[in-house]
Amino acid sequence: MQQSAQLPLVAVLNGPNLNMLGLRQPEIYGRATLDDVEALCAETAERLGLAIDFRQTNGEGELISWVHECRGRASGIVINPAGYSHTSIALLDALKAVELPVIEVHISNIHQREPYRHHSYVSQAATGVICGLGIRGYALALTAIADLLEEGA
Repeated sequence: MQQSAQLPLVAVLNGPNLNMLGLRQPEIYGRATLDDVEALCAETAERLGLAIDFRQTNGEGELISWVHECRGRASGIVINPAGYSHTSIALLDALKAVELPVIEVHISNIHQREPYRHHSYVSQAATGVICGLGIRGYALALTAIADLLEEGA
């Protein structure tokens, strides 16, 4: 992760299967691709005066390592942990350890889906959670991080 000298860096981290956006269950996740999400985040970040580091992985360990990299380097984290939301205490611990504002994003409304999706470990470390608003949830999450940084949170 590289940070511009004048712009706060926000890590936008994406978990498993999000590389399949636009192909996997479009009736749930829509037709937008991960490239579309990245473009939306870049446009939003530019408007808000933020730098972003946008990444996706299917590996839990890699996602956790990326969270660790944020400590001392990033000003905040926007994370769509995908399936790891419901299973990863290790990811929860990593997010707590970095002591940064975290906004958790889900494209679908996890509370309208299968019961096992209703609980997110990650939410325990999140400053806020956005779900069910499609990919625009990412833009809202970046806006929330910008507001938190402005408030000094």
